[in-house]
Amino acid sequence: MKLGIVYHMPCWRASDGTLRELEGSFARYVDSLAPYFDEISLCAPSPVAPPGSGSAIRSSNVTLAPLPAFDGPAQFYPKLPVMLPRLMSWVRGLDLLHCRVPTPAAPFAFACARMVGTPAFSLVVGDLRALLPTMPYRGVRKAVWRAYTEFEEAAIQWMAGSTLTFANGAALAAKHSRPNHPVHQTTTTTIAPSDIATRTDTCTRRPVRILTVSRIDPRKGLRVLPAVVRRLTALGIDTRLDIVGPAVGRPGEDERAAILADAVDQVETRIAIRGPVPLDELLPTYRDYDLFVLPTLPGEGVPRVLLEAMTSGTPVVTTRVSGIPSLITHEVNGLLVEHATAEAIADALARLVQDAPLRQRLIANGYETARAHTLPAQAAIMMQAVARSFGISLRQPSAA
Repeated sequence: MKLGIVYHMPCWRASDGTLRELEGSFARYVDSLAPYFDEISLCAPSPVAPPGSGSAIRSSNVTLAPLPAFDGPAQFYPKLPVMLPRLMSWVRGLDLLHCRVPTPAAPFAFACARMVGTPAFSLVVGDLRALLPTMPYRGVRKAVWRAYTEFEEAAIQWMAGSTLTFANGAALAAKHSRPNHPVHQTTTTTIAPSDIATRTDTCTRRPVRILTVSRIDPRKGLRVLPAVVRRLTALGIDTRLDIVGPAVGRPGEDERAAILADAVDQVETRIAIRGPVPLDELLPTYRDYDLFVLPTLPGEGVPRVLLEAMTSGTPVVTTRVSGIPSLITHEVNGLLVEHATAEAIADALARLVQDAPLRQRLIANGYETARAHTLPAQAAIMMQAVARSFGISLRQPSAA
């Protein structure tokens, strides 16, 4: 059984022969599905010059069907005459297609699969329409982005209405479900059982170290963080905050510059933007921090970094948006704020610093949440549904 996965994360062959993916979360997802198939073929943009060290895809049965490199729809669509024949040829060689959406190539790969009779299933990981108000575009660019968003929304609903579909979190599952065609809720994750830590408390030292892991772009709400640190300092809490993640395109570079400019006033020595860190290096790093904060805006499914933080025993403060409440229960395994304001976020962080019993309860319950959402557990649930829906027999992972 040969599974094809189409997605937009850059993949490439390194000089040592390993197949690598830029961020690492997609690599781990692919590895979690690999035991169920004879071969997995990744149809993804392949840069001529690797953008970093990336993360290795460890499964030996994963191959790459490279597409010309693209960063997003603005680079993808001009290359569509080249993309379409490649997608059709690739889909013809598959037994089963998997589309992670939204992503530019997926609607065309799905259409090719329908034409040649290849069964397909999809996983919805984000909500472009909910992100529209946060996009920093004006004039023609705003109109073009809105048109692209509506095309992706229509394509996702077409897939969700005609084949097995999973969605990351309750909000996305509800959005794309129909009375006669429900969407299956899942939670995207990167964690293995061996990643779950054992520490029982944090914030026992000064300065209090706070971590944010996120792509830097206007949709993530990161511009509020300098004001958060400024308020914590005013409350007498000695704080250092690190932001880990890449700046995404020109809007991301502008956001990064705005964060640094806002930090110049009083808190520049307390905030560092560290850039992207490969996932295998990042997961142990969470344990060096006392608290985790993600002030994200609407448009998320369930950010996988929340589970990564809980896995490391790092208490979480985040916003009550999109699919996040389907993972985080307020005062049980994290703290939720209604709006991503500096006052609300800083006060929640300060509460964790000052309330050890609350902090310890969130850590313990976070471990329980992490154990229920490991990669093997989520992959098993998805693959059982795939086998049942399409009447196919999949390989079964070894007990080891």
